[in-house]
Amino acid sequence: MSASVAVYRNIYTEDRFQQDYGSDDNAGGSPGLRERLASGCRCSRRACLHLLRDRVPIFNWLPKYRLKKWILGDTVAGLTVGILHIPQGMAFALLTSVAPIFGLYTSFFPVFLYMCFGTGRHVSTGTFAVVSLMTGSVVEQLVPTPLEMNTSLPAAAEFEAQRIGVASAVALLSGIIMLCMFGLQLGFLSTYLSEPIVKAFTSAAAFHVTVSQLQSMLGLRLPRHTGTFSLFKTLGSVVENLPHTNTAELLISLVCLAALVPVKEINIRFRRRLRTPIPVEILTVIIATGVTFAASLDTNYNIEIVGHIPAGFPKPKLPALHTFPDIAGDTVAITFVGYAVSVSLAMIYADKHGYSIHPNQELLAHGISNTVSSFFTCFPSSATLATTNILESAGGHTQLSGLFTSLVVLIVLLLIGPLFYFLPKAVLACINVTSLRQMFLQFQDLPELWKISKIDFMVWVVTWLSVVVLNVDLGLAIGVVFSMMTVICRTQRAGCSVLGRASNTEIYRPMEKHSKCYEVPGVKILTYNGPIYYGNRNFFREEMSRLLGLTPEKIRSWEKARKALEKREGETTVNTVERGIANTSFSSENEFFKSETVESDIQAVLIDCSSVIFVDVAGGRLFTQICTDCQKVGVCVYLANCNESVLKILTSSGLMNYMNPQHIFVTVHDAVLYIQQQKEKPRESTTTVWV
Repeated sequence: MSASVAVYRNIYTEDRFQQDYGSDDNAGGSPGLRERLASGCRCSRRACLHLLRDRVPIFNWLPKYRLKKWILGDTVAGLTVGILHIPQGMAFALLTSVAPIFGLYTSFFPVFLYMCFGTGRHVSTGTFAVVSLMTGSVVEQLVPTPLEMNTSLPAAAEFEAQRIGVASAVALLSGIIMLCMFGLQLGFLSTYLSEPIVKAFTSAAAFHVTVSQLQSMLGLRLPRHTGTFSLFKTLGSVVENLPHTNTAELLISLVCLAALVPVKEINIRFRRRLRTPIPVEILTVIIATGVTFAASLDTNYNIEIVGHIPAGFPKPKLPALHTFPDIAGDTVAITFVGYAVSVSLAMIYADKHGYSIHPNQELLAHGISNTVSSFFTCFPSSATLATTNILESAGGHTQLSGLFTSLVVLIVLLLIGPLFYFLPKAVLACINVTSLRQMFLQFQDLPELWKISKIDFMVWVVTWLSVVVLNVDLGLAIGVVFSMMTVICRTQRAGCSVLGRASNTEIYRPMEKHSKCYEVPGVKILTYNGPIYYGNRNFFREEMSRLLGLTPEKIRSWEKARKALEKREGETTVNTVERGIANTSFSSENEFFKSETVESDIQAVLIDCSSVIFVDVAGGRLFTQICTDCQKVGVCVYLANCNESVLKILTSSGLMNYMNPQHIFVTVHDAVLYIQQQKEKPRESTTTVWV
């Protein structure tokens, strides 16, 4: 059973609607800049407490903590993630081209700081493969590995100090950039890295990570390639040196992969049944370290091991500040990638569990984490995919889980770290590769993405190919530029349609998609599905001219015909405006045009502006030009559904000097009814004059 709707009201122009329902401009308006600054600078105890809770969220959620309900889940999840951080931190340190101990430092400080300042309850921060890979490229460029490494302790220590100094400088500059973005409230910039870009970028970066770890898995001592085509250069170098593969390290890698891959698959498939995932990474690290020590694999088979891991807390150390000019460009890309991934992860789990994330506060949290951590020889950190997923699936409820994660890493730093002296680097390389499973599986989204949006599919493919073929930084830039170009092209080529009316309704739809709708006699109703600005004004004008049949030749011929008729009928007077052109109603003009041989019976043009989200100065002047062209051929122009910003620009552009303000209506149907009423009036009563 269908319901019917009947509405009886007056015809509303924009002016009349504002008079009846609009608010006073001076009453209830938004406060001025001075008032807002004054209100923001007021100092009181209540304001200070409010600011403290906003900027240090731990003071907001900790007093509300439900101890009995949440403590068990946070403890188990925190300990589980902490155990995973140990092997991953050391493994991702290899990606950053620094010693494994610095990966443990990066798994401690940022985790604790994010717990205090972050708003994501299920976010696990620390070392992230993509960020580590990008940072490692910067380190390799500034402090490359010499062909013949000096194995003496002082030379090796100096070399490692230079490398971690550069990596810490990247972290410091990244933190400073984030803090500046927070001060300017630029959290929205992360939206420019759309979901297809982020997924394609991380998937392609996973290939770079995998290829970069091949030499460690095969026991090859090769320099790391950076710059464009680095993936293919590394592959070529590995293939060329395959005869020099260390058989013992290859066997270690195969055994580790045979253990890591199936157990990780079990953890994923049975995560609902398992209270906590099987800590296969840390078990592999312990077993491999014990076997290497017992069999003296490092001396008997020349296996590369982690080496000395100092116990204790790192001493504060100033990063290599003199490298800022050299690392600035790469650090901007690292900052955006780390922040975009972190905010995306935080929002995914916030939506899942029903709480909100504040992007600007996330800037502050990650900015402080990177800035403070950089003084303790840490490299850049961000939220991580694998540990965040484990944290949520293990039952974490709040940021307090980060405390238990930090405690696990702290115990390793203070007591257990030196025991990993004999850990083979091939094991860490295998952990790196197997941690990328989620990134590789993002290829599964492509068929669905093709069905939903072919443009987003192209953005995904272009970004992926650019990152794989060229380089991580350059590929990301190409992906962002290509994505923005697709948006610009879509606004430049937005469709212009003719609307028809559904019988006995006030509903108007495009004629090409609704064959049963009909055009209102004598009225051409047009709609444009996009903004009108300098970039698409020519396209909009061409579309309007095509649909209305307005060409310069026709306009000139009609003007000549008008002048000839005025000369023949000297007794006819034309009402004029002070600063404009003739403004007569279409009824009197229609008598004139019916006396001529014309190709169209269009008497009025109605432009539906409901889809026009904004108009710039060029677009406003174009409206004026269209209005004057239509009036030259005796066709009146009407507007409907203009939003306030569009109407303000059109008014400021001088459109009202050439158009009756009473010809702007609230809806399309209001305008159509008005036009039909005007047609039914006698000719004498339709001529109007306004100043």
